[in-house]
Amino acid sequence: MITRSLQNHLQTQLAHYPAVALLGARQVGKTTLAKTFGGHYYDLENPQDRLRLDIEWEERVNAVSLMILDEAQTMPEIFPRLRSAIDTDRARNSRFLLLGSVSPTLMTQVSQALTGRLALCPLTPFLARELPAEQWDPLWHTGGYPDGGIVDPARFPNWQHNYLDLMAQRDLPNWGLPARPAMTSRLFRMLAALHGQIWNASQIGKSLGLNYHTVNTYVDYLEQAYLIRRLPAYATNIKKRLVKSPKIYWRDTGLLHALLGLHNAADLYSQPWVGFSWEGWIMEQILGHLQSRGESFQAFHLRTSDQYEIDLLLEYRNQLWAFEIKLSSAPNTNSLNRLRHTAEQIGADHTVLISRTTQPIQGDKVASLNLATTLDLLENP
Repeated sequence: MITRSLQNHLQTQLAHYPAVALLGARQVGKTTLAKTFGGHYYDLENPQDRLRLDIEWEERVNAVSLMILDEAQTMPEIFPRLRSAIDTDRARNSRFLLLGSVSPTLMTQVSQALTGRLALCPLTPFLARELPAEQWDPLWHTGGYPDGGIVDPARFPNWQHNYLDLMAQRDLPNWGLPARPAMTSRLFRMLAALHGQIWNASQIGKSLGLNYHTVNTYVDYLEQAYLIRRLPAYATNIKKRLVKSPKIYWRDTGLLHALLGLHNAADLYSQPWVGFSWEGWIMEQILGHLQSRGESFQAFHLRTSDQYEIDLLLEYRNQLWAFEIKLSSAPNTNSLNRLRHTAEQIGADHTVLISRTTQPIQGDKVASLNLATTLDLLENP
């Protein structure tokens, strides 16, 4: 079994809180990870497990062992019971591990019943650092869902298409998304075409026959389901006019590639969108790596009206990090100089050009690195 990067942080949070919510998209491995901690497991989507939980509740609440409640959002009435059990003995930690895909219902119940009693730990699909280096390119191609092809490449892209169909037809409507499945599937494809670009809800709305408020609401649901990331624009005072809209990304490149019609990894480099795909993948590896370590950060992008841009800006450890991501094994000095020029205008503390280089170069404030050396730098800045 592949060891997940989040495991140590999850263990620490359990030691400090009576309850922890392990959140993430469907099929990212939450149940597998949770069961490594032992305890008593209940699948709240299963009527038999719900009945068993009711019968065994008093015994389990008073026991020392961990109680694992899977798909907690499907049983809202459990949250007042959890609050009562926690408040009866606030000194006890490591009692409840809640698993769920983020939905408005789940987060409302958490905020109303368990504020101050629970820690949140998001789990991503597989990250590069969880796999050998020779699997990093296949991970980019098929994405990080355990069943999506990284273990068995033959499953890509059929697994991704089935996954997205079920999300559109069942999960998202169950979580409150008011769109019809056919509309959701169209939205998926449009968002794939816009991956890595500035978000324009009005433009998408015209294509779908919806107003921009409705489109933004639909995308809110996709964000809460860990499918989409809207990377906000960085706000700062410089002489140049800044683009204020976010950029839109699919969080998993396997889903993105399936939506864009990719079937063979050998065809990836010939696609006109390959640079945007790699940019989003590198970004998710960086953010997922920091998140799995329990690090606090804020992520942004920056683009000026004269087309100077920074792909990823991180406010991290009281410093500002500027990253430009290039799909190249031999980045040129022009790319680095352009990045440095923009980074200096906003007072960045670190400027990093990320590529596929095999000869990383690191200075005091400016560096040309690959993904592995970038992650090393972020761990030990």
